[in-house]
Amino acid sequence: MENTKPGHIYFASESVGEGHPDKLCDQISDAVLDECLRIDLHCKVGLEAATKTKLVCLLGETLVNGERVNYEQIAREVCKQVGYDDESKGLDYKSMSVLVNVERQSSEIANAVHTEKDMDDFGAGDQGLMFGYATDEWDKETLHPYSHYLANLLCEELAKARHSGQIKWLRPDCKSQVIVEYENNNGNIKPVSIYNILISTQHDPDVTNEEIARVLTEQIIKKVCPAEMLTNTKIVINPSGSFVMGGPQADSGLTGRKIIVDTYGGWAPHGGGAFSGKDPTKVDRSASYYARYVAKSVVAAGLAHRCLVQVSYAIGLADPLSIHVESYNTVREGLNDDDLIRIVKKNFSFRPGNIIKELNLLRPIYQKTAKYGHFGRNDPDFTWEKPKTLILE
Repeated sequence: MENTKPGHIYFASESVGEGHPDKLCDQISDAVLDECLRIDLHCKVGLEAATKTKLVCLLGETLVNGERVNYEQIAREVCKQVGYDDESKGLDYKSMSVLVNVERQSSEIANAVHTEKDMDDFGAGDQGLMFGYATDEWDKETLHPYSHYLANLLCEELAKARHSGQIKWLRPDCKSQVIVEYENNNGNIKPVSIYNILISTQHDPDVTNEEIARVLTEQIIKKVCPAEMLTNTKIVINPSGSFVMGGPQADSGLTGRKIIVDTYGGWAPHGGGAFSGKDPTKVDRSASYYARYVAKSVVAAGLAHRCLVQVSYAIGLADPLSIHVESYNTVREGLNDDDLIRIVKKNFSFRPGNIIKELNLLRPIYQKTAKYGHFGRNDPDFTWEKPKTLILE
């Protein structure tokens, strides 16, 4: 990098498209979860998918009362929706093999977490630590890091252009990376420009790199990014050259390998637990959603410009072991981080049963969370994105 400015930081975030092999597996896992929830709202699901050339595998545990789940049909339908309809693209939903090894949930886990318990007393589905983050660095509604917001939106727009036929030579697999230049005033950050945009996208063999760069710059990048932020931006498109072979043929995929893409693009720590394929009793997912809900509520209330929330659990216990709140020196004048912890504990209950109820998580809404990020999106089903009005006294 050249000509970096004192008091400025350059922060990169990445995203991947719906056809990236790992994201394909995330969507298959959450499509299975949605189907299980349609059959039985109180189902228990812990399911992962894996893919490689001509193959998708589904592995895990479920507990579903009702009709049989057709795992193979779900996997094929997701691959079809994404656009994997020919082996030349990396996978063909019609001819691929689907292997299923899904067993009944362990009775020991069931007894520790939910068996013969009211929902209010549900224990955490596992030990672990989860994080939520919010920032008002660029708007007062999304409250999501700008670099990650843009990276997600670029991948989403690529998919829209492909599905609509606007850009006919696009194929499903793609990645993006955005570096934003921020002004940093003792933890209070503001984006001032987009320093770099990188897009790597799969394409048909009969299009040149020059055409790809021209079309994506004009029809994708300039649509997503404000002109005033692009004045000195370095745009790099398909730096490796040809990207015809993609999807599971070029790289294996597995559920849960894009946890930073799923969350905050590197702006917040991550406890390590993935989201997709897990029902809401798994605090890896539900407590992460709730921590985002808490952090966003704190920032929306004007109590801090940035907020990080950490919570930790033990398997089978309902009450969290710890709650931590960090404002990065951006807390409102007259308050400190201890005050934020007090306000959070007064307004929120991190017990798993309450999280499920308060965020209305027992619904088949999860497949759409598995692409373009679980946070920073304006979707009415994403209840964790709607800040709560806080009682401060």
